[in-house]
Amino acid sequence: MSAPGSCMRVGDYELGKTLGEGSFAKVKFARNTKTGDRVAIKILDKNHVLRHKMVEQIKMEISTMKLIKHPNVVQIHEVMASKTKIYIVLELVGGGELFDKIVSSGRLKEDEARRYFQQLINAVDYCHSRGVCHRDLKPENLLLDLQGILKVSDFGLSTFAPQLPEDGLLHTACGTPNYVAPEVISNKGYDGRTFDVWSCGVILYVLMAGYLPFDDPSTPALYGKILKGQFTCPSFFSSGAKKLIKRILEPNPHKRITIPEILENEWFRKGYKPPSFEHEEDVNLDDIDAIFNDSEDTSNLTHVLLIR
Repeated sequence: MSAPGSCMRVGDYELGKTLGEGSFAKVKFARNTKTGDRVAIKILDKNHVLRHKMVEQIKMEISTMKLIKHPNVVQIHEVMASKTKIYIVLELVGGGELFDKIVSSGRLKEDEARRYFQQLINAVDYCHSRGVCHRDLKPENLLLDLQGILKVSDFGLSTFAPQLPEDGLLHTACGTPNYVAPEVISNKGYDGRTFDVWSCGVILYVLMAGYLPFDDPSTPALYGKILKGQFTCPSFFSSGAKKLIKRILEPNPHKRITIPEILENEWFRKGYKPPSFEHEEDVNLDDIDAIFNDSEDTSNLTHVLLIR
């Protein structure tokens, strides 16, 4: 941190180094000057959001994160807005991406892979119980804290139950090609929950193998393999892991294993510890719209819109 007075401040937060930068947002380390708490602040440019018609997507991301209070999901603390910026204050997760761990290790031992997979399923199960589907699960969106606890992040492509059309199926193609479910590719409508389960299966395979189950430099060829469920498990996978992965990576979503069934699976249950946390009561989402109301005519922070 720079000397007092030289740091940029946002409300009670003193901003530090940039932790990450994407096309639509920058994430900075920050410290709450009143409590000393260390957080991450995602900073979005309002004009950029409006220009790229991302208002509904940002509202959805914030709404989703308000709904999900779980030890295996990155927590949102508050959202602040000025005339030009939106500041989303998030839990600081200091252990990096699970993706980086796979890259550095090559592949994980089965017990370690299972432990991360158990935490992932706990998070996704809770999201689904709140009506939220992530739709972009991949190792790059799974963070680790300094104790090695997995945290699901990036709900930018998520959706939740009130948004579902009359047929109860989603029709927007989204996600990352290697992790996308066959029913999304076939474009006939899909259940976001079975999509998430498929992505979890791809993640488990990657954790244990160190490479993707479905891969091809040609996107049409890649999609062809996914549609057919065309993959093989390495010989070093245990028989229990192979059986579970084959049930998850079932191309027919109606035959695919469900999360309640995964939770009862013998391979999954080895060393399993159910999450312990306080279940959130009803969450008010009425204040989300205020983020895009014009603040007073200043570029400084004017008010806090969402408080923990």
